[in-house]
Amino acid sequence: MSITLMKTHMKKSVLILIIAICTQFTAWSQEQINAYKYVLIPNQFEFLSAKDQYQINSLTKFLFNKYGYTAFLEDEELPEDLKRDRCLALKADVNKVSGGFLKTKLQMSLLDCNNKVVAASKVGETREKKYEVAYNLALREAFETFQNFDYAYQPTSDSNSKMDDTKADVAAIKDQKAAKKEIERLKNEVESLKNKEREAVSQVEKQVIKAESKTEVMPSAPKNTIVEDTADLLYAQPLDNGYQIVDTEPKKVMILLNTGVQNTFLVKGKDAIVYKRGNTWVYESYETEKLETKTLNLKF
Repeated sequence: MSITLMKTHMKKSVLILIIAICTQFTAWSQEQINAYKYVLIPNQFEFLSAKDQYQINSLTKFLFNKYGYTAFLEDEELPEDLKRDRCLALKADVNKVSGGFLKTKLQMSLLDCNNKVVAASKVGETREKKYEVAYNLALREAFETFQNFDYAYQPTSDSNSKMDDTKADVAAIKDQKAAKKEIERLKNEVESLKNKEREAVSQVEKQVIKAESKTEVMPSAPKNTIVEDTADLLYAQPLDNGYQIVDTEPKKVMILLNTGVQNTFLVKGKDAIVYKRGNTWVYESYETEKLETKTLNLKF
């Protein structure tokens, strides 16, 4: 075999190997991309100097949505599951590739939530001089890599587990809300019962007051009060063991017996005493099992 034939054979082998590797990598990349539900596009790529300059970011979103992906700009309203778990989305990044005389080159990468590259596009290039046109053409050519993928979201077992956890969290939140609502209802019911009870008590009190106002209350002398006695003047006549009390006739009224306490006497033959309170003589007795008190106009 000639050297020329050997070189040709080697070139073919290398080419076949490269094609096989590229095919395998493409299949692997597509499988990886299918595990993600969304694509997030930043509002500005690093190689540009303004937000959505030359509408490159908007074009990126448009191309993804056109070819079956679900893409959002990062400042748009996002789905609830994506708000809870940003790892459901790949982040699109576009970089300007250096090299190539008078050429504009762009390459797009898709990164996971840990900023690891999941897939990268081929380099799109153009000799167009105007940036607005050049970036548009280069981006479209680079996007052909993802355009040719047969993308279909296929959640992995890990994604399903996260989804189950999310559903469980949502159910728990709903249960908590229901519990709070029930507690609030019970509080309102208890407060309503308290108000009804207060109203009922108020009505009863009003009825009692009304009934009492119609009832004639007979006045009665308070217990243990001193009743002024306007009887005749009494005089004390000394005895060996006390005093004989007589009225103005003179008629004996009672006999007072001395005690060990100054100005305090026992009434002979009765369950009673006579004592001095200030300048007044007081007579107290338990003749009817009830304390009776009266003052005496007594002179010694």
